[in-house]
Amino acid sequence: MPRVLLGCIADDFTGATDLANNLVRAGMRVLQTVGVPTAPLSNEVDAVVVSLKSRTIAPQEAVAQSLHALQWLQAQGARQIYFKYCSTFDSTAQGNIGPVIDALMAALSTDFTIATPAFPDVGRTVFKGYLFVGDVLLHESGMQDHPLTPMRDPNLVRVLAPQTKRQVGLIDYAVIAQGKDAIQQRIAALKQQGVGIAVVDAISNADLHRLAPALADMPLVTAGSGVAIGLPANFGIVPNERAAALPAAQGLQAVIAGSCSRATNAQVAAFVASGRPSYLVDPMRMDQGPDAREVLVREALAWATPQLVDGPVLIYSTAQPDALKAIQTKLGIAEVGEWVEQTLALIARGLVQAGVAQLVVAGGETSGAVVQALGMQQLQIGAQIDPGVPWCAGNTNVNDQILHITLKSGNFGTEDFLLKAFGKLSS
Repeated sequence: MPRVLLGCIADDFTGATDLANNLVRAGMRVLQTVGVPTAPLSNEVDAVVVSLKSRTIAPQEAVAQSLHALQWLQAQGARQIYFKYCSTFDSTAQGNIGPVIDALMAALSTDFTIATPAFPDVGRTVFKGYLFVGDVLLHESGMQDHPLTPMRDPNLVRVLAPQTKRQVGLIDYAVIAQGKDAIQQRIAALKQQGVGIAVVDAISNADLHRLAPALADMPLVTAGSGVAIGLPANFGIVPNERAAALPAAQGLQAVIAGSCSRATNAQVAAFVASGRPSYLVDPMRMDQGPDAREVLVREALAWATPQLVDGPVLIYSTAQPDALKAIQTKLGIAEVGEWVEQTLALIARGLVQAGVAQLVVAGGETSGAVVQALGMQQLQIGAQIDPGVPWCAGNTNVNDQILHITLKSGNFGTEDFLLKAFGKLSS
């Protein structure tokens, strides 16, 4: 049976591909699974990323799913476990980051791990324990308006402390700058003080590469995807082009966008401004009776199908913060989110049935719903479009055609992402 070097648990689907992308770029052969597999690993790979949809569910359920993933990864011989969360560290006061870390640490019988969402390539840096998004602190970045997990405190030690039973400390930039020995000495000192989880500063990729060797013997690493750029070297792996090879792309092209982040709103606006076909899925339609979703899906597919032959179409449900709050106040936060996700997922399935074989999906929760609606079980990870966003390929339960798909975190990608993604795949 193949044995993996690095076993990863990601709390959403876009985060999983984000992590897998960094591992592939560093030379690892990576398989991403959708949920916890029911059979042993059959592929020869270096790392497996188990993608869950656990970021915003009840903490006890997130813990249960994460422990199930851990058990399967251990059965595949994983030498190190990596728990991946969002680069904006978004969660609630109850979790789910802290509870999952606690549960994984207990299951692995380890008394110490690190926590850092730093990913400088996409503007996520940590300094003195404070998380920056680009040039502003987290709570000024738009994340304060996140519909499910608003983030209003940029101090990660303060954010994490109420979520965990363990004492939270800090490994600051001055220690990181000194490299492996200084980092390990700081870890030893924190452990003596009773600290179980240390937030780690990183303001550059060089910091992440200095951090990685100090983590080589750590049973559990918890982080965003940035730390992944340095871990493959701990296993003697170096970058190589073969790791990112995908089957040749063919078929029709479409974009599904469900995120309301600033980045995705700008990407949608750029696509619309380019004159390409776009269709708005209005969440207020959910107030139009029990068959409103079925009617909207049918209308969207009837609009899209004749236009697909002329190039990519966009079907989106994005909104500015004020408009989104008005909808949520009237119809409910969770209800609006679930309705939009499932509506877009059904539209995505219909698009694949209509011949779409290259699909861009924007938004973490939307990506999870789409992948599940398509019955995708495994994803092969290919080349990067923008930092944190690769093309992937896999089978669906819709037809026998390979689907090339990219699952984009709402906050990731340049403004022209939706316009250039398909060109990156063809090249």
